[in-house]
Amino acid sequence: MTRTVIRGGLVITAAEEMHADVLIEGERVVALAAFGTSAAEGWTAERVIDARGLYVIPGGVDVHTHMELPFGGTAASDTFETGTRAAAWGGTTTIVDFAVQSIGASLRDGLDAWHAKAEGNCAIDYGFHMILADVNESSLKEMDLLVAEGVTSFKLFMAYPGVFYSDDGRILRAMQRGAENGGLTMMHAENGLAIDVLVEQALAAGKTDPRYHGEVRRELLEAEATHRAIKLAEVAGSPLYVVHVSASSAVAELASARDRGLNVFGETCPQYLFLSTDNLAEPGFEGAKYVCSTPLRPREHQAELWKGLRTNDLQVVSTDHCPFCFVGQKELGRGDFSKIPNGLPGVENRMDLLHQAVVDGHISRCRWIEIACATPARMFGLYPRKGTIAPGTDADIVLYDPAARQTLSAETHHMNVDYSAYEGKEITGRVRTVLSRGTVVVDGDAYLGRPGHGRYQPRATCQYLH
Repeated sequence: MTRTVIRGGLVITAAEEMHADVLIEGERVVALAAFGTSAAEGWTAERVIDARGLYVIPGGVDVHTHMELPFGGTAASDTFETGTRAAAWGGTTTIVDFAVQSIGASLRDGLDAWHAKAEGNCAIDYGFHMILADVNESSLKEMDLLVAEGVTSFKLFMAYPGVFYSDDGRILRAMQRGAENGGLTMMHAENGLAIDVLVEQALAAGKTDPRYHGEVRRELLEAEATHRAIKLAEVAGSPLYVVHVSASSAVAELASARDRGLNVFGETCPQYLFLSTDNLAEPGFEGAKYVCSTPLRPREHQAELWKGLRTNDLQVVSTDHCPFCFVGQKELGRGDFSKIPNGLPGVENRMDLLHQAVVDGHISRCRWIEIACATPARMFGLYPRKGTIAPGTDADIVLYDPAARQTLSAETHHMNVDYSAYEGKEITGRVRTVLSRGTVVVDGDAYLGRPGHGRYQPRATCQYLH
């Protein structure tokens, strides 16, 4: 069993910071000791990593990715192999992806299909949520079986009629089942029926450019759906996790529910914190690069999202990584914004962008780790195996250089997509070394990982409800 010592770094967790050495045996952390103490000095190891001047942080946990997702006649351009490799380069060591139930098929069929895509191909550890596209007596019973085997969260859609959409009755039934079996309901909260009316009207009026994607998916329709999802969860006695919150009014709905003591949680994504409708309005067809749902909002919403992260009305930052190349994929929507595949690349950029938020004074270093590592792991039943550095945890550890400068660009990123949503953005901070279960997978400019190193992770139920 290989012993590794990481010496002299600033260990940062959600709870504290300390200059400490970290001792790893095999795949697990076995001890921490204050730097320079006799306990740490006495450690011997085959591999010693000098972390002086660096942060030593838990590997990132990204609980919202869509590798190889079929969408609108095409599919997300990152495979589990390319997407997890890019995640590792960006300091993320665990993803939770979405297995998809097809209408008319079973949950088991969907889950098996996603296992087949991922198994043997992932560079880092992974788990699955289940998208419920067809709520019926059979799929409700299957929810119990999936929870028992470690698929403990189920996503429902108030958007995308004819594809993923569930009406309020089906949503209520699924929430009631989750209240019984411990499954956490995840909700895409937008009023899809109303949005489809606005899409039809915009196209009939000749409004076909990408910027109209943002205009028809009104903020009010995100707020209304968020409010409705909260009320349905309250009726069902169910916890609720609202994904990719983009609008200040939706944050207000979550804050109000939490103030009333409800088990309601919210996630936002880097694109809503750093991008805006200005990007959707870029000239030519460039705005298509920024088409995602929920859509980018006017810049003034960013301040409310940051405030929500500071006050814990929003608890998690995930990526909703769902990349489509500009050439040949985003271009499917030339002349009709509704045909632009919805999704942005970002799994490689999240940890860096959130460190930039530390530099900019939006959040503290401990809060960075909390929203990107610890809380996602707790929310989806992976903690403390993932999301922190402590004796007994998996040795998913990132050595992070807080002073390094880098410029984000498609020229240098490792995601399998032909553009960067953050092209030319200069940021401070960079991943130096990444360990996944004690194995070095990234070291400086060298990638040392391999497909198949990543293991499937069955999950416990949400750890905020115990």
